[in-house]
Amino acid sequence: MPYHQTTLTLPAHARGIHIITPMIEQAIDTLIPETASAGLVHLFLQHTSASLAINENADPDVRLDTEDWLHKIAPADQPEYRHTLEGSDDLPAHFKSMMLGVSLTVPLINGRLGLGMWQGIYLCEHRNDGGKRRLVITINT
Repeated sequence: MPYHQTTLTLPAHARGIHIITPMIEQAIDTLIPETASAGLVHLFLQHTSASLAINENADPDVRLDTEDWLHKIAPADQPEYRHTLEGSDDLPAHFKSMMLGVSLTVPLINGRLGLGMWQGIYLCEHRNDGGKRRLVITINT
């Protein structure tokens, strides 16, 4: 089974939850041969203060409500936090990244991401100014 791999540099996003499915689909289109119809797409975010998720891609309120919920679970500016040298939003970002995770595996079906009708892939940016993020895409066909 051949493997195909690339690293996609995602643009800097503000803190929040951002759909990145189109960027991933574009990278996949340039990465695999047209004959590839089935396989697995593995996504790995090389960061500790952002994460990946799959969820509702139609109603933007889902992203806003999810961000609000995450902020309640791991708020910034807590006096008991010791890891504060990189800013008051850094340790909560690490917590959120650990909860959601930095990798996803999605089936490749007929050469496309095998997502459900209402599913999209999110970059969950947990820092106020996280900067560009690197996403390793590995496809096994």
